[in-house]
Parts: sequence; C-alpha cells; structure tokens
Amino acid sequence: MKTKLSKSLMFVSALAFTGIAGAQDSDQPVMVQIKRLSMDTALTIAKTAIDTCREQGVQVAVTVVDRGGHPQVVLRDVLAMDLSLEVSYRKAYTAMTFTSPTSSLEDRFTGPFSVGKVEKVLLSAGGVPIQASGETIGGVGVSGAPSGETDENCAMAGVAAVEMDLEMASF
Repeated sequence: MKTKLSKSLMFVSALAFTGIAGAQDSDQPVMVQIKRLSMDTALTIAKTAIDTCREQGVQVAVTVVDRGGHPQVVLRDVLAMDLSLEVSYRKAYTAMTFTSPTSSLEDRFTGPFSVGKVEKVLLSAGGVPIQASGETIGGVGVSGAPSGETDENCAMAGVAAVEMDLEMASF
C-alpha cells in the first residue's frame, strides 16, 4: 500500500513539474486581459438606437450583450411589443457570436439541421456586432420596426455613437 501511494505521489509530482515547466516555456501569458463595455457605453448604444428609431416613428426594444452573450442593457420603448425583447436579445447574441451583422447571415444557413436552428441564434436583420480595434466586445440587437433593415439601421446608429470612444480606448 505504501509503495502504491509513494509511486502515485511521484507520478503526480512529475506531472505537476512537467506542467509548470511547460507553462514557463510556452508563449502563453499567465493571465489574459479582456476588454469589456462599460455600463455607460452600453447604455449609450441602446439609448441612441431607441432614439434613432423614434425619429422614424417606430418604437422598438434594444438589447446590448457583452462578449459572452449576456445581456448588459435592455430597453423597451413604451409601445414596443413584449416579443421584441426576446427577438432583440437573439439578434444581439447572433451578431456577437458570428461577428457579423445579422442581415448578412439571413440566407447563410438554410439546411434543416444547420446552425441556424441553435436555440439563441436568430438569422434576421437587426443585429450588429460591437467591435474595438477589430476585436468583438459585444453585440446590439433591435426589434420592433416594420422591417429588419430599419432595426439594423437603428442598431448601427447606436454603435456609431460610441465608435470613436471605443477606438480611442483600445490604445
């Protein structure tokens, strides 16, 4: 029993030592810095999208998700349908996940078992990724306008409102 225990301890020690030595020789950092949107920036994106749609006489819901796809800001205008909340979230999640406006994905996945059938993915215009220096840091989705094109224009206006700030903060 004592021999098995000491052999096991030696094996585990050897693995640990090898792992530590391997980590030191690697080019991988010990810690990774992750850029995230501040709440105020996410709120500016959402509020600008709402205001842009209001100027066109449309009331919508807007969701801004972080880089993990979690809702950071959710706004629904007074007369926007309840369903628009879920749809705006899915558009934001899809835009963030695919790092692409959702309008460019509408015809991409048409098979019966394609990725378009994944639970949170919605391949409908109105979602836009939020990027800083080429890195995706979130997504914004808008829902409730008579067309996905209008939804997407409002989402793009939201991102445009903070685009310069995001680029400057990246340095």
